[in-house]
Amino acid sequence: MFDQIFSLLGASIRLATPLMFAAMAGIFSERSGIVDIGLEGKMLISAFASACAAYETGSPWLGLLAGILVSVMFALMHGYASITQRGDQTISGLAVNFLASGLTVVLGHAWYGQGGLTPSVHDERFKSIILPGAEWLGENVPVVGPFYEQVISGHNILVYLAFVSVAAAYWVLFRTRFGLRLRATGEEPNAVDSAGISVAWVRYRAMIVTGVLCGCAGTYLSIAQNAAFQREMTAGRGYIALAAVIFGKWHPKGALGACLLFGFLQSLETRLQSVQLPLVGELPSQVFSAIPYIITVVLLAGFIGKAIAPKNVGVPYVKER
Repeated sequence: MFDQIFSLLGASIRLATPLMFAAMAGIFSERSGIVDIGLEGKMLISAFASACAAYETGSPWLGLLAGILVSVMFALMHGYASITQRGDQTISGLAVNFLASGLTVVLGHAWYGQGGLTPSVHDERFKSIILPGAEWLGENVPVVGPFYEQVISGHNILVYLAFVSVAAAYWVLFRTRFGLRLRATGEEPNAVDSAGISVAWVRYRAMIVTGVLCGCAGTYLSIAQNAAFQREMTAGRGYIALAAVIFGKWHPKGALGACLLFGFLQSLETRLQSVQLPLVGELPSQVFSAIPYIITVVLLAGFIGKAIAPKNVGVPYVKER
């Protein structure tokens, strides 16, 4: 029983990893006052870029770098439309999603001729890390040993970096001068401007951080969790990450809990697909695939209490003369 529970928890962490990166990205963006529907697109284009770079260079680290750079470019594109041009932030984010969706298919087909897919990168991907003493503890120490071996050990480095990103996001937002300015920009940009701080520069830096985190999320999907890029492989994770941001009330700790919950539901879904139900038999796999999304909507609709967004999120800032 413990082995099954620990295996489920380990899978939950792996499935929650891209959501953690993307949710932290969404928190930085929205805390600065920029609505970022484009998390999905930045994850998708970075997944494609990292898979291509890892295949061509043979290095997963260069793949990660490529994914981050491309994601930051798309983040700055959204930032230019939203901050400098004061455009509709929702439309700009959707444009990023559509551009990434079409560009990955067109380039993938043109470069590799595999219908928008990239070649496999089995030897050029991030591999699992066995922490010291994991095997010995798993064999000799009951309960605690298997927990350490199956839940804490055995993940690739990006999984551990995802938890580091949550701690770093909390520290930056609530323990640094930049974090204070970022939060103030999302709440009262006029006060920030009156203090002699550039609202646009604060928001652009937030978009750069958003791009870096989305780049990590996309890279994880293509060359850590999987071994190649597949069409639309983000599968709505960017929107789920936004839901996690709202569920967590724009706070890293709350968003972390929401991401782990969704990861748990996804891992549970894969284990329920072969279960025979009384009087019904085996249900179609699509029913179980929809469960995590349905439960997420239900939780958002009635169980998180009142979630108050940053006061000026989505509002273009116009400097007073």
